[in-house]
Amino acid sequence: MKIETMSKLSEETIAEKLKSLEGWEYTDNCLATTFEFKNFKEAFTLMTRIAFECEEMQHHPDWTNVYNQLEIRLNTHDAGGVTEKDFQLAEIIENLVSEQP
Repeated sequence: MKIETMSKLSEETIAEKLKSLEGWEYTDNCLATTFEFKNFKEAFTLMTRIAFECEEMQHHPDWTNVYNQLEIRLNTHDAGGVTEKDFQLAEIIENLVSEQP
């Protein structure tokens, strides 16, 4: 699913949309969250699944992984901030996390 570049969302719109994304916050011009898993294998498995979705969307997170923790930051560099594309990817990530055994 390729999504075209979109316009930067206002802070008010971002705040409203964040109400439906538990555990995510708007910070430093990005949507950000941290997930903690039982071990490195679970964290890396989820990263791999997310990577396939990111490639499909042509939209890639800034992320770091240390052992069982995965920190994710989303923004649309072309738009200079958070767009609908970032919320779409955040929702995909949430769905993948919820499918984890």
